[in-house]
Amino acid sequence: MIDAETAGVIVMLIGFYGMLTKENLIKQGLAINVVSIGLVLFFVGTGYVEGANFAIAPNENMVDPLPSTLMLTTLVVDVAITSLALALILRMGREEI
Repeated sequence: MIDAETAGVIVMLIGFYGMLTKENLIKQGLAINVVSIGLVLFFVGTGYVEGANFAIAPNENMVDPLPSTLMLTTLVVDVAITSLALALILRMGREEI
């Protein structure tokens, strides 16, 4: 079974492939979103510690909460940026007609 860092890199590479090969702007925008999800998966995987406890009950073996916190913020920003990008793409499509 692969770990989260490897899965994140694979998902990022799939997104980069979509960005480079697709000509449709909507598909390119969604490929950028896939790259972002892969990046989030990679960073959340870096904060994981096998057999560690949550940071709520501190002890010597804890999972680092900082990557998860930062990536939660990143996901919220990604949703806003993706919706703005799709709205701009649709607006561009309407003006071409």
